Amino acid sequence: MALKVYCDRMSQPSRAVLLFCKINGIEFEEIRIDVINNKHLTPEYKAINPMCQLPAIVNGGFKLFESHAILIYLSCAFPEIASHWYPTDISKRSKIHSILDWHHTNLRRGTVGLIFNTIVGPLKGLPPNHEAAKDGEKLLVKSLSMLENFWLEDGRFLVGSSQPSIADISLVCEIMQLELLSKKDHDRILSPYKKVVQWIEDIKGEITPHFDEVHEWAYWATILAISGGRWRLCIRLYDELERCVVGLLSSGDSCMCIELGDGLVSSRLESGLKN
Repeated sequence: MALKVYCDRMSQPSRAVLLFCKINGIEFEEIRIDVINNKHLTPEYKAINPMCQLPAIVNGGFKLFESHAILIYLSCAFPEIASHWYPTDISKRSKIHSILDWHHTNLRRGTVGLIFNTIVGPLKGLPPNHEAAKDGEKLLVKSLSMLENFWLEDGRFLVGSSQPSIADISLVCEIMQLELLSKKDHDRILSPYKKVVQWIEDIKGEITPHFDEVHEWAYWATILAISGGRWRLCIRLYDELERCVVGLLSSGDSCMCIELGDGLVSSRLESGLKN
């Protein structure tokens, strides 16, 4: 029975697990759980993961959640996985664990605090929380500085390795969530950290084309905000040269569905969208 991965590509940890599976040729079935529409809270998904978080996997009769635990399990359960992802050397493995533990209480908390309270929360119908977002950004900047000056101090990849590990995969997927920000805010936060920016490019180079495929959402993003009772939908498309806003549409009671397939964006308007 093929591995089943329950995920949503808007979720940073989900992308890390998907990316690892694709890089290593692990046969799996991707089952999307729509976080924005709270599908992770259904009784069906709760039977798989009582914590109601993403991602989760089912491999035969074995169920597992928490992305770091999943990455470790996959590294050990599939013998074809290259050793650099999760080395057998206890010293190297322990350093990977230290980064993963640090990630959860630092970089991840900062990214989630900023992105959820400014973008994802409002998409779910919650009001923006600017104070919480400000605190999240402070922790994010502090974490990026630690990544720049400590974790990437000794090599191209984390823990001084010449090849990426599961820690690199987990952390880079976290940082890619910043693509949801405006270009101005994205560059303001990330561009001062030259080693981090180069590290991202190095990872992309190591695992092309899987990185771009899993992060395809990063070439487009929808930001749905409520302003004065009117819905505003900004569609951002990315190419190799620039990011540009290609649409700004609004209505009082309308919906735009964006679908990405075969590299193309199509849209379906409902409820009499007004320009």
